[in-house]
Amino acid sequence: MTQRSAICFGEILWDVLPGGAMPGGAPMNVAYHLNKLGLSAGVISKRGADKEGEGLIRFLNEHGVNTAFIQTDTVYPTGKVLATPGANYEMQYDIVFPVAWDFIDATAPALEIVAQTDLLLFGSLAVRNEYSRKTLFELLPIAKTKVLDINLRPPHFDQQTIEALLDEATILKLNENELELVCGWYAFAGTMQEQAAALSERFSIKDIVVTRGAAGAAYFSDGSYYEHPGFKVNVIDTVGSGDAFLAGFLSQIQKGNKPDAALGFACKLGSFIATQKGACPEYDPSALNNFNDQGVIID
Repeated sequence: MTQRSAICFGEILWDVLPGGAMPGGAPMNVAYHLNKLGLSAGVISKRGADKEGEGLIRFLNEHGVNTAFIQTDTVYPTGKVLATPGANYEMQYDIVFPVAWDFIDATAPALEIVAQTDLLLFGSLAVRNEYSRKTLFELLPIAKTKVLDINLRPPHFDQQTIEALLDEATILKLNENELELVCGWYAFAGTMQEQAAALSERFSIKDIVVTRGAAGAAYFSDGSYYEHPGFKVNVIDTVGSGDAFLAGFLSQIQKGNKPDAALGFACKLGSFIATQKGACPEYDPSALNNFNDQGVIID
């Protein structure tokens, strides 16, 4: 089988956590996990001409993520997020603005790699600034499969932009709170399945994945609906667990695995990452085979 490929557009940054700074940014996190799971993954972004930017490039290179399409900005610094834990293990984020990834250019190499790649992943946070937003909308028409990972971080989004992104999406991933918010714009009520179906019809999105925190996740695909209850784990932090979930899900779908199996694997990886420190910890994917329903890896 030919190795599948993915390119992730958007923010690369440092998550400044209570215990120290860790590499992060949803597109970068997804690329990191996809690469571990057997897909050839790269990132289109921009970093500052500073030691923080050099650190991110070094980290990604060490983990086999393609950095050839990460640009360097001589005006704006590398991105940074100040993260603090809130209630129920949810993190609160202060996302510094403006930074280098707000000014991603539509370069010829970026256009070329998007046209060649199986999956283009993008999020709503990456287009909070008009400059990077314009770049993404130049890339979208030439992408094959378009994966939208909504990250509704107030005040960095508006309904008009989200609708424009939804119009482009082939696969949509969002959490249950984001589903409620978006469905509220159109008065889509009912169960999660009914809301996902309505959203699918409204924007012609075949696949919608909804994460539910400790309650697992749901998957609506072309009229069929699947649920997984998740895993009980001892949470260290939830930073990047949703990104790991998405990478796990996409890796399984790209390998042709059944929807319920893909959803289960995604929940397993997302839960495991929540037991680790940071969004991109070291781990052996094969160890997940022994990850039981209590969230414990059995040797």
